[in-house]
Amino acid sequence: MQITANGVTLEYETFGNTANPPLLLIMGLGAQLTLWPEELVEALVARGYYVIRYDNRDIGLSQKFSDAGVPNFKRVALMRLLGLRARLPYRLSDMAADAVGLLDALGIARAHVVGASMGGMIAQLVAATYPERVLSLTSIMSTTGNRRVPPARPEAMAALLDRPPAGATIEDIYPIGIKVSRAIGSPAYPAEETRLKDRIARDFTRSYHPTGAARQLAAIVDDGDRRKRLKAVTAPTLVIHGADDPLVPVEGGRDTAASIAGAQLKVIPGMGHDLPLQLVDEVADAIAGIAR
Repeated sequence: MQITANGVTLEYETFGNTANPPLLLIMGLGAQLTLWPEELVEALVARGYYVIRYDNRDIGLSQKFSDAGVPNFKRVALMRLLGLRARLPYRLSDMAADAVGLLDALGIARAHVVGASMGGMIAQLVAATYPERVLSLTSIMSTTGNRRVPPARPEAMAALLDRPPAGATIEDIYPIGIKVSRAIGSPAYPAEETRLKDRIARDFTRSYHPTGAARQLAAIVDDGDRRKRLKAVTAPTLVIHGADDPLVPVEGGRDTAASIAGAQLKVIPGMGHDLPLQLVDEVADAIAGIAR
């Protein structure tokens, strides 16, 4: 389903009873709403929530910003370092406004907000900027933008930056998608290859839009350090992070929890930068726990 939110067309899906407390899922960089495992969505519905997941702007079936081209990341980073802001088609704050706009369009006054990776950054901004709209905040495998937090492991970043050729086919995408999953995924819970290939094919068929991820990445770089802004978060907050995350090291989760008053931190051994099926119940229980 599509709806206009914050002046942008967003693709979204809902699950469960509308009479239950709403829970909004915000996905990460270049990731479609389908990357939220259906098993996790079903687990949250079973725990009594009305679950909403959506494609961020510039990805999936939501509105694209292709005419804006691909930003110069070095320029964006340098300007941020100098305290300046580059001209971009949108910022992370716009993506946070999209999330609130979606709630507006659906007639939802307040929701439990859950974000993963870049989605965690967006969720943090929603909670900090629109505290009256957030019942609880769960930030998963995310960070604060603090430059002192350890960076991604070189092999994880290299896999993420390995781009397919122009006009790529699914046969070009398979090895890259599998390489990324193995490089950033949970070492204790590796994804089964058949399921992984099915997911890659599903998402490629649904929407293939690599330049959207580039513009989203520029928005992340431009947003900078959120620690001061996170002091405005008043909602009960849970930070979930994998102890073995090679893309956003666990120190990013620790920094997030330390930056939000009263935040709880849950570090999961063996978890990397994904949501393994084996951890669905543990993650759902944790989200429901802070929501309660």
